[in-house]
Amino acid sequence: MAETLQLNSTFLRPTFFILTGFPGLGSTQTWLTLVFGPIYLLALLGNGALLAVMWIDSTLHQPMFLLLAVLAATDLGLATSIAPGLLAVLWLGPRSVPYAMCLVQMFFVHALTAMESGVLLAMACDRAVAIGCPLHYPVLVTKARVGYAALALILKAVAIVVPFPLLVAKFEHFQAKTIGHTYCAHMAVVELVVGNTRANNLYGLALSLAISGMDILGITGSYGLIAHAVLQLPTREACAKAFGTCSSHICVILAFYIPGLFSYLTHCFGHHTVPKPVHILLSNIYLLLPPALNPLIYGARTKKIRDRLLESFRFRKSLL
Repeated sequence: MAETLQLNSTFLRPTFFILTGFPGLGSTQTWLTLVFGPIYLLALLGNGALLAVMWIDSTLHQPMFLLLAVLAATDLGLATSIAPGLLAVLWLGPRSVPYAMCLVQMFFVHALTAMESGVLLAMACDRAVAIGCPLHYPVLVTKARVGYAALALILKAVAIVVPFPLLVAKFEHFQAKTIGHTYCAHMAVVELVVGNTRANNLYGLALSLAISGMDILGITGSYGLIAHAVLQLPTREACAKAFGTCSSHICVILAFYIPGLFSYLTHCFGHHTVPKPVHILLSNIYLLLPPALNPLIYGARTKKIRDRLLESFRFRKSLL
């Protein structure tokens, strides 16, 4: 009887959801466009410039820079998967999203996040081989193998994230059409479901721990090998130079995992103490800040890229 009453108070699978943005902020959330707008613009211009430079300059067609190109393309996709909708909600107010498009966005956000974590692991392995086995590096790390690695990362991300929208699609009844979020996050949609969502919750938790945990372990192991190899170098100058080749990658790792850690901890342990707008803010920062910072980090700290970018700017200035 109770189940019948519950179903009568809900409705069948909606044709669309309504994204409201930050609950409780109302029209004041419009001011957040001054934060997220420049961040998205920086992500577009920075990653676009990196990809253009690496496409034009044949001397950058090396395994390390090809991995960086994969990271830049992933960042572009990740930022674009949520930023346009986010800015539309902040500027224009609540907006409707077709049910199918909501599931598509859910898939791409989580798949590209998994892809980015995997690329950071691949870059750590690349640095470990370059520093630990410099003489064998050209043989062990080739452009073809980088291509295979990128394909493997794409297939892995697709395989592990496909269950997210499929687990949501199996539900027929929902409590509401309104999603109190800026994009179709998996758990934000699951909260609207009428039925047993234990499988969704467990899979989401297991996936977060598996992806981040395994990749962080791999990155830690790679840097353990790097540290072991560097400490065996004869001079301090050689040690500093070897660590310098990893500095950009370390900065990118911190930019990706630290906001993600804060977002994860507040979601798991601060669900009842941390206001929901803070949860949503951290979630958006986690997804948008790394794509904006990564090209700045690599553009400023990688000499070949920095020189090529400066040369391009000087050439355009001379034309004017």
